[in-house]
Amino acid sequence: MPSRDPFWRCLHSKTLLLLFLVAATRCAAQETPPPSLEAQVAPGIEALKSGDLDSAEEVFSSALRQGIKHPLVYHNLGVIAQMRGKHWEAVQEFREALALQPTYGPSRLLIGASLLALGRKAEAVRELQRAVRLMPQHPQVHLQLAKAYEAWENWIAAAQQLQKLVELAPEEPEYSYQLGNAWMRLSGWSYQQIARINPNSARLQQGLGQEYALQEKYDLALAAFQRAAEADPQLPEVHLAIGSLLLEQKKYDQALAEIALELKLVPASKAAAELKTRIENAKAGSVP
Repeated sequence: MPSRDPFWRCLHSKTLLLLFLVAATRCAAQETPPPSLEAQVAPGIEALKSGDLDSAEEVFSSALRQGIKHPLVYHNLGVIAQMRGKHWEAVQEFREALALQPTYGPSRLLIGASLLALGRKAEAVRELQRAVRLMPQHPQVHLQLAKAYEAWENWIAAAQQLQKLVELAPEEPEYSYQLGNAWMRLSGWSYQQIARINPNSARLQQGLGQEYALQEKYDLALAAFQRAAEADPQLPEVHLAIGSLLLEQKKYDQALAEIALELKLVPASKAAAELKTRIENAKAGSVP
């Protein structure tokens, strides 16, 4: 079940490429492959690098037939199955690898990716959480866990993983873009929660006003902010927003009245004081 999001498809390919090469060349210290095994599977590694999955599979399967049971062998058979889209087969191979080496992060990550592709979201999240604990500085694990949280519609957790990703790789613009999208989805979810709990909430109307203002739908924004003020006249920043919109409409007296209400609520508001000065200057400049 390939992802419909091109970003995630690209990510998945990058993850596989990186991790099968890591797995092919080294495992954790307690499971370091003997030189004889490294030499035996080297052709399989080269076949994987070149995309020759049939030859790679033959090399690793031959090792199993010879009684060589090592995490490296099972892991790479899992990678091959996953690259073919055979996710259930991949899960079985990764489980064999993890039975031999439970702390091997790449297998945890890729089994999580296959479980997610199979629609087994809860299991995928558990495996990917383990992968994050094992490889906390690896960007790809945070991306895959964020994807799993999004599939589970846990928008808060997804945004947290993407935030960590941006901290790990601040020079990567794509990660910042994905984080921005995550915050937008979280914002939409938050408004849905408010609407479900209290459809007449002042905060809901305030949020709608902010969204309309961003879309430059100023009449709708003004109406939403006014509904917010009616629902809760003591809510800070609402009168400030109304005053700003009224200034744009050159309704100076009404704008000043709103700013007076805002300053009554928040006397130390620097934004309200500055807006009041702007309104007064605009009003003075409008007099013939």
